[in-house]
Amino acid sequence: MKTMQSIKEVRKQVKKWRKKGLTVGLVPTMGFLHEGHESLIKKAAKENDKVIVSIFVNPTQFGPNEDFASYPRDLKKDEKLCEEAGTDLIFNPLASEIYFENSTTSVNVLELSENLCGAKRPVHFGGVCLVVSKLFNILAPDKAYFGEKDAQQLAVIKRMVRDLNFDIEIIGCPIIREADGLAISSRNVYLDPQERKAALILNKSLKLAKKAIASGERSSQIIFEIITNKIETEILSKIDYIEIVNSISLKPVDILVSPSLIGIAVYIGKTRLIDNFTVDLK
Repeated sequence: MKTMQSIKEVRKQVKKWRKKGLTVGLVPTMGFLHEGHESLIKKAAKENDKVIVSIFVNPTQFGPNEDFASYPRDLKKDEKLCEEAGTDLIFNPLASEIYFENSTTSVNVLELSENLCGAKRPVHFGGVCLVVSKLFNILAPDKAYFGEKDAQQLAVIKRMVRDLNFDIEIIGCPIIREADGLAISSRNVYLDPQERKAALILNKSLKLAKKAIASGERSSQIIFEIITNKIETEILSKIDYIEIVNSISLKPVDILVSPSLIGIAVYIGKTRLIDNFTVDLK
């Protein structure tokens, strides 16, 4: 396994693989890798001849008061996980390698970026789309792998790939959870022991919603109230949003359709966590 920082160097390596007829899978990450990322890398390794993991804390997707400076970083640990999971190349560029000082180009997926996390983080998806489109252009993968925990991001990336005619297959991979049900996230490291326990309220609230849906409930308002009431039983929690939307358009629905996405964002102390599930009524 190699770690490269230079666009020129990594393109040269990919071209060598292409000349041999090898397929390339990409797992875009911001590093501080965990079992969720590991599952993406292993799937990519099964489905491609070569696997690239990009590790880049992307400044353009963070708002002014967000955690860009403090976002956890540990390249040595990441390299170990990547190698064990089957990575062939880590692309770990500096921001100055990815962005020009006088750049004026933006990439935005309208409508899909405007609610859920996009409503609360207005610059976020523009930054995500810009860096992912750059990675696709630089690395030219056959397939790219994204976790379903970031469901809105996955929908936005799929639409961007379709709209811009990228010849890349986007693969969504299931949420990986801790044994007690908490969705694994790099930001979980921010939680102290009391907050870590309190964070279980996200999954507990979604489980109640799933139970109601399994019993025949289809009203978005009632599902919203079930989730809200459960989360509010946890004193350390503060709801950022609860959204019930069509999984493809991401527009709100009054009555559950198939597929629907139920997504939540909740502050536990100062840490913002997200979770979701997709409703398939077939």
